Amino acid sequence: MPAPTSSRTLWKGAISFGLVHIPVTLHSATAESRMKFNLLDKSSMTPVGNRQVNKSTGEAMQREEIVKGFEVEKDQFVVLTPDEIKAAMPHSTQTIDIEAFVDREQIPSVYFNKPYYVSPGGKGGQKPFALLRETLERTGKVGIAKVVISTKQHLAMLVPQGKGLVLNLLRWADEVRDTAGLAWPGDDVKVSAAELKMAEQLVAAMAGDWQPDLFHDEFREKLMALVEQKAEEGGLRSVAPLPGEEEPASAEVIDLTELLRRSLKGNGAAAAPAAKKSPPARETAANDEAAPVRKAAARKSSSTARATAKPATRRKSG
Repeated sequence: MPAPTSSRTLWKGAISFGLVHIPVTLHSATAESRMKFNLLDKSSMTPVGNRQVNKSTGEAMQREEIVKGFEVEKDQFVVLTPDEIKAAMPHSTQTIDIEAFVDREQIPSVYFNKPYYVSPGGKGGQKPFALLRETLERTGKVGIAKVVISTKQHLAMLVPQGKGLVLNLLRWADEVRDTAGLAWPGDDVKVSAAELKMAEQLVAAMAGDWQPDLFHDEFREKLMALVEQKAEEGGLRSVAPLPGEEEPASAEVIDLTELLRRSLKGNGAAAAPAAKKSPPARETAANDEAAPVRKAAARKSSSTARATAKPATRRKSG
């Protein structure tokens, strides 16, 4: 099942080539689905965080005691100051500057890095956006561009897809490894006509349309099934609150799942009176990078509430 559509705008700017200027917005085209485990103390069930520790002495380091060094040779570093690093950062122009149009087939898949959906930035960008998309579709070309996102410069490929455009961030040439030395078949390896025919018949027999829903992350599904099974069997353990985070127990049983559901719908203010007032719900996309973490936290909180809260008295049905 594909991830929900993202409505969250990650970047605002314009596509620029020649004298053409098309206002656009970027939206995440992927969603992280890997399971994330929290580190806990086995005995106390308190969270274990990441600490900046000196690997030689084992002592915790303060932020002001840490500098950034680039390793030039083995164990030989050059230290750069924050001001020096800031001065080298690319200037954000808020434009996707197309520098060339090339055939789509010419770009090897190893260069593909991360895709973003591109959407027109307002009513004024609808027609030029559609014109660019249609032109790329008819010519079989893609736009090779440079764009700065979050202070980092990227090489990118602007590709038509359906009624829209996709900006696929590309790897730089020095990030793609050379194939020299790999044991790929050489010209001396011959394939007979009979072998080729049988292989083609096998491919034809297994051929079909691209249906991504048919393929699943079986490892993740098995882990999630195991988590749910252990939770139902009473395997939930409450995480001990950190010092200063303890809250007085409430005698009223709160349906945390319902509160979370209402909060996600933008009705967090209508929470139960006895519950601690929640901060305003922040507008989020269903498939942005942090969504799986929030969903996991919601499931975890819901399950914990069911395990630790006093069961409510059921009303007998008529």
